[in-house]
Amino acid sequence: MGKIMLVLGSLIGLCCFTITTYAFSPSGWTNAHATFYGGSDASGTMGGACGYGNLYATGYGTRTAALSTALFNDGASCGQCYKIICDYKSDSRWCIKGRSVTVTATNFCPPNFALPNNNGGWCNPPLKHFDMAQPAWEKIGIYRGGIVPVLFQRVPCKKHGGVRFSVNGRDYFELVLISNVGGAGSIQSVFIKGSKTGWMAMSRNWGSNWQSNAYLNGQSLSFRVTTTDGETRVFQDIVPASWTFGQTFSSPVQF
Repeated sequence: MGKIMLVLGSLIGLCCFTITTYAFSPSGWTNAHATFYGGSDASGTMGGACGYGNLYATGYGTRTAALSTALFNDGASCGQCYKIICDYKSDSRWCIKGRSVTVTATNFCPPNFALPNNNGGWCNPPLKHFDMAQPAWEKIGIYRGGIVPVLFQRVPCKKHGGVRFSVNGRDYFELVLISNVGGAGSIQSVFIKGSKTGWMAMSRNWGSNWQSNAYLNGQSLSFRVTTTDGETRVFQDIVPASWTFGQTFSSPVQF
């Protein structure tokens, strides 16, 4: 009997170990509109206001979107994931019925105040709008339509591999791009620690780039990252003491 209980306990432990949970819960559904950009291969979406650079190389691929002012939140929404469906009841001509796509926020769709909100100024405040990579948009809309009404909800981000840290800048100025963030996807706060220092708060420079003004050359670097749903992870000594500016380091840790 004791052996049976031991085996059962081991199986339960294995079960709990292999189940992946996401602390971030999906939001309710909200109305918006969506257009597309970047070409059929999404090559025109590279770079962007979140700083992720080559979206192919960094794992974001073609399922991405630029957010209007009302959603972008001055870059604080970078990395968030959204499930989008075309509102077929509102536009049966250009919507594909019953299809959805999940995209990651990687760019900003700037307002165009020279055009009215209902005719070209799609990203003007206070509109909630997604300018999606064309391959993602075509999952839910018919190309000739150009713009469609959508319903969206924030959903947990499911990323392959761990969080990545790209260290740029110069002496006394570390500009760290934090990418491939799962869970809530977007970052609330970041602390950095050298092997010879205590924890120091970083500030958002732009998009997903966070800065520190400490001299940390020759030290291994650790990060404490909190996402916008309050989840915190510590990435201990993820950057070795031999680091140089321009390098990217991948962690096995994920949200």
